[in-house]
Order: sequence, then structure tokens, then C-alpha cells
Amino acid sequence: MKANKDSSGIEPTRSELEILQVLWKHGPSTVRFVNDNLNERKREVQYTSTLKLMQIMVEKGILARDDSQMKHVYRPAAEESKTKIFLLNKFVDTMYDGSASSLMMQLLGNKNTSKKELDAIKELIKKMDQRG
Repeated sequence: MKANKDSSGIEPTRSELEILQVLWKHGPSTVRFVNDNLNERKREVQYTSTLKLMQIMVEKGILARDDSQMKHVYRPAAEESKTKIFLLNKFVDTMYDGSASSLMMQLLGNKNTSKKELDAIKELIKKMDQRG
């Protein structure tokens, strides 16, 4: 298994995120499986383009490749949660000057948040208050 540096601090491109989403959902997979899934869900993507991008992702440390079998199997090098936390923190820092509350106000103000969603948010805040 080939593994490079910790990928939680690497910002994936939009296309790389699409590949990561397939791998997070389905687990370690071949290029063919990822390419077929992208073609079903997103847009028409050539196999060779997916292969090249996944090879670049290995070089960048975003993916790890198991080449011990005939078919190479790829997996994310970092946990899904670590990558999402990194990207969310970067987004909040860049767009909201590090203020999570500003982000929440924007989210709740721009969308029609259902009562069920609001209740879940209130419950989460209640739990967080009890911990602190």
C-alpha cells in the first residue's frame, strides 16, 4: 500500500472531491468503478481522465493505492471527517473571518429551515451547553 504525507491539510479540487465522495460512499475501489459511478451521477468523464486524476491524487497524498493485486484499488489517504473538517475550517476562516456563528446566521437566514431541522439544531446547542 502506497501512502504519502497526511492529506488532511491538502485542499482537493472540485473534481478530486467528486472522486473522494465516491470512495467515501463505496469504500476502496478501482478506477473503473469510480469512473462508472461518476458517469452515472455527475457527468460524462473519460476513463483515462479519471485514471490520471487519481494517479495525481496519489502523488499529492490525497489517495493511497494498493497495487498488490492485478487491479489497483484506491482509497482516501485521510478519513472523511478530517478532510471535511479541514475544508469547513478553511471556508469559515476565508469567508466568515473565522466566525462559525456568522456562517450559521447566513445558513439559517438564506434557506427555508424546517421546524424539524431547527429542533435538531436547538437540541445540538442544548447538548453543547450541558458539556461546557
